[in-house]
Amino acid sequence: DLLKSNSSRLLLASGDGLDFQALLVDEDRAWLMVGGKNHIFLLHLDHPSREPEKIFWPASREQVEHCQLAGKNVETECANFIRLLQPFNRTHVFACGT
Repeated sequence: DLLKSNSSRLLLASGDGLDFQALLVDEDRAWLMVGGKNHIFLLHLDHPSREPEKIFWPASREQVEHCQLAGKNVETECANFIRLLQPFNRTHVFACGT
């Protein structure tokens, strides 16, 4: 019902494996920032039909190779998982990933 009324937005289809782990809300500017696997998304809360802005921030090739050599699964473990989103000042956010 929410999708039909345009008051909700499906960010990603289930099974995309983006592993959302960090959220940051700015009520004054009406946005929600979401950190996950290799991505940071910015959703505009006052315009739910607006396409989310997306930053692709993958692990470096060297980090993925090191992870793989350690015996970890390339698809599920060898990525940049965004774990922290913290306001830095009025125009910037501090983001930390693995």
